Amino acid sequence: MRGRKPGSEVRENLIEVLHVLKRGYGYQLYKAYVEVFPKVSMRLIYYHLRKGCEFGLFRVEQVTLVPGDYSWGPDAQKVFYSLGPKALPKKLQRVRDALRPA
Repeated sequence: MRGRKPGSEVRENLIEVLHVLKRGYGYQLYKAYVEVFPKVSMRLIYYHLRKGCEFGLFRVEQVTLVPGDYSWGPDAQKVFYSLGPKALPKKLQRVRDALRPA
C-alpha cells in the first residue's frame, strides 16, 4: 500500500466537534477545534473537511455568501458542514464539556 493511511486524528477530532455542534462553517469549526485539541492551522482544518466529505464523514449542508467589506472583495463564502453517513463519533466527554454552552 502506498501513500498516507486513510485515517486521520484531525478528522476524527472534527467528527467529535461536529457531533456536539451539529453543524458549522470552516472558521467556526477551526475555533472550536483549537479550544479542545492541540493547535493546528486553519488550512489543515479546511483540508480535512474537504477530504472528510470525499470519505462520507462530513457533508456540505449549505453554502452562503456573506456580504461585507473584505480585503478580497465584497463577499465571503461560508460552507456549512454536518456529519456524514460514515461518521462514527466516540462522544468524548471533554469535547461536550468544552463546547456546550453553560
